[in-house]
Amino acid sequence: MAKIVSPQVEFTKLFQQVKQVTPEIFDQNNNFLNLLEGEWQEPGTPRDFISPIDGSVIGSLPMLDRATALRAIQAAHREAADWCRTDLDERKQRVQDCLDQLRTHVDLIGKLLMWEIGKTYKLGFTDIDRCIDGVQWYVDNIEEMLGHREPLGVVSNIASWNYPMSVLMHAVLVQVLCGNVAVAKTPTDGGFISLSVAFAIARRCGLPVTLVSGSGGELSDVLVKDQAISCLSFVGGRYNGRNIADALASVHKRYMLEMEGVNTYGIWNYSDWDSLGEQLKKGYDYGKQRCTAYVRYVVERRSFPQFLETYWNSVRSLKIGNPTLVDHPEDKLPDLAFGPVINSRQAEDLDRLYADALKTGATPVYDGKLDDSLFLPGQDRSAYRAPRALVNLPRQSELYFKEPFGPIDSIVLVDRIEELVGEMNISNGALVAAIASDDEKWAQRTAKEVRSFKVGINKLRSRGDREEVFGGLGESWKGAFVGGKLLVEAVTQGKPSELVLGNYEEATLLPEKI
Repeated sequence: MAKIVSPQVEFTKLFQQVKQVTPEIFDQNNNFLNLLEGEWQEPGTPRDFISPIDGSVIGSLPMLDRATALRAIQAAHREAADWCRTDLDERKQRVQDCLDQLRTHVDLIGKLLMWEIGKTYKLGFTDIDRCIDGVQWYVDNIEEMLGHREPLGVVSNIASWNYPMSVLMHAVLVQVLCGNVAVAKTPTDGGFISLSVAFAIARRCGLPVTLVSGSGGELSDVLVKDQAISCLSFVGGRYNGRNIADALASVHKRYMLEMEGVNTYGIWNYSDWDSLGEQLKKGYDYGKQRCTAYVRYVVERRSFPQFLETYWNSVRSLKIGNPTLVDHPEDKLPDLAFGPVINSRQAEDLDRLYADALKTGATPVYDGKLDDSLFLPGQDRSAYRAPRALVNLPRQSELYFKEPFGPIDSIVLVDRIEELVGEMNISNGALVAAIASDDEKWAQRTAKEVRSFKVGINKLRSRGDREEVFGGLGESWKGAFVGGKLLVEAVTQGKPSELVLGNYEEATLLPEKI
């Protein structure tokens, strides 16, 4: 039987729900608007947005120019003077109201994330649930974490498209809870519809939030350098992050710049292959489009046969396809490992990286194929790529030092522990890493030599939140660390003698390995 798009996630129905729930985000011609100066206005220059699921146009990004974005920043700056004087109890109540209303629309937002950024049904809901649950923890514990600290003013947020709720929206709500005014740029690659819904709800609850769309080239000067901005929160690639760090070098502005690094899993003197197999499957969540995805495996050479067998058995069991399809209208949505990557351009870049690796001498050890039964006949598959893996990448291969941000794994074989550590540190800093070994004491000692903020011992590490600090070493992170109390400290000001923990410079105090 031919598959059909499930009626519960059919986009035209979701779009009608969006119009019913948040009619203010549209103009009279159903164009999306920007949220600035406290109201939804300015459709800008609409630019078609294409869903990675099937190549269909599902909306138009309301792209603004620099002058209009500057108006938004100036209005936010004016609003900051009143909001910082708002009593903490009142701020807590308004954020709580926002969370309560978001809870009633979890189903809609989770399904929008499927169409906007290609998340599976399960992962779309995970993103919004983590946002709500995470911010709720801050509401419940803010007094102790905030203490005598004061807000900074206007916090600017520029984030990647992969976690619009659990990273971007979560950060914005904590920032306003702490007494700041928050400005956010919608990621141009996806998430603007779900973010518009969430920001509309936040604004209705009296929270001082601004949401603007536009190209980075057009808006970055305003959102990064304008003197009205007191703090910048950035999540994105290393190239853009370095440019921003350079731009902020001469100004006294708080910042948190989360950038990519090659997250590596080292395997030495290891025998628990069943456990590793489960981790390999989990590692493919969202097609490795995560800042904490493990894309490089450094393996003791004598263990390569067992590793390769484990890898094959784990990865070939993964299902990759259109996440909206069912056999019958009443069926549950499929439990896929992942769907499309973010767009066809990213898929083509993955092909380019893979071809370059082969051309320079790498050996393919896994080249997955898409299953026709997991797609509609004739549908656009340009954003879909199955898992691939390579061994023995030469150093001249671009992929040797680069995070692919997609389903391509690299495997490096080593004979000595010094080689293992060196190959785990090739990207000058990472957010997470892991070491698998039967000798846990050895693994814990070796972890101290790995240039990663978090190192898992026989397990994956994740971004974490709440009580757990998050940051990065080397070029993977610049600025204040976040998570729990440190996130509150990152967006507030204490006494002059109180340091904000981070890695602004090499001499800055770093925390012990978490």
